[in-house]
Amino acid sequence: MSWISFVAIYFVVWWLTLFAVLPFGVRTQDDDNAVTLGTPASAPRGPHMLRAIIGTTLVASIIVSGFYWLTHGLGYSFDDIPLMVPQNLAR
Repeated sequence: MSWISFVAIYFVVWWLTLFAVLPFGVRTQDDDNAVTLGTPASAPRGPHMLRAIIGTTLVASIIVSGFYWLTHGLGYSFDDIPLMVPQNLAR
């Protein structure tokens, strides 16, 4: 795998992980009983993007490291996944 492919895989995994990590640790204004006038009560209490970006980077790095270990360390590839097509559809 070239380094460009590796960077592309990391980029995709990072973005998917970002949306999974965003809700963790968010405290709403309603949780603190300090709702700012003109905002919904479910709005976040304050910014937490730096924490989300750091967490996303750590989790995505672990996932991509595991992928790299499976493909380069153990030698697995997409060809090793068995083809699961029912016999009546495979013509």
